[in-house]
Amino acid sequence: MKGLLIGGFAALGTGAGAMLTLQTEAGLDPMHTLISEYAFHPIGWLLPASLTLFAAGAAFIAAALRRSGADRKVVALVAAWGVCMFLLGVFPTDRPGLPLSLSGGIHRYAGFVAFLVMPVAGLLLARAKVGYARAMKVLSGFALAALVLVVIPYVVRMFGIPLSNTDIPAGLTQRFVVVSELGLLLFLSLHLVRLPHRRAHRGHGLVSVQHVAPAANAPVRTSRSLAA
Repeated sequence: MKGLLIGGFAALGTGAGAMLTLQTEAGLDPMHTLISEYAFHPIGWLLPASLTLFAAGAAFIAAALRRSGADRKVVALVAAWGVCMFLLGVFPTDRPGLPLSLSGGIHRYAGFVAFLVMPVAGLLLARAKVGYARAMKVLSGFALAALVLVVIPYVVRMFGIPLSNTDIPAGLTQRFVVVSELGLLLFLSLHLVRLPHRRAHRGHGLVSVQHVAPAANAPVRTSRSLAA
């Protein structure tokens, strides 16, 4: 499991570095520019690269969760988040002002699913009282609240009310969701790092290492040498 976690940390860290480089070097307004729109910048190739790395990191962590004996629901949710990250990277969004295309539709709904499944996984783990449960609960609640703010503009437009990204800080709320969900993956990974060193019983969906001592009244076998 250690190798899987190292791979997960490496992929997530490299992906975060690529994303941060894109955000700082592109020179776009982070308050109102959606992350997906950075793909149209000259260095926009960093966006699918970082999303693919996030997908790889989630795959490593999902495999480590499965090996640790985690609840299958949590494993499936983390794996689904990784698949959505991959789809986000493969299918870019549409340029602003253009009608929704197939690629843009896949991008939009994959993003929504990704933003939803990770907080649910965090809440399931927090409810199981695993390591860093309180931090996972806080980040999950924060991510869900930010997701509501991300979805509101789409709902408003569905009712025919004109609303542009300049009217609301859509880019900022989207970044809150991404940062909180990467934080969830980080705490989840840190819990798995600590797991082999904790002495606990199998429970709450995760497996810890337990030292089994012989019973006090268990018979002890001894060997005697026979004199010739």
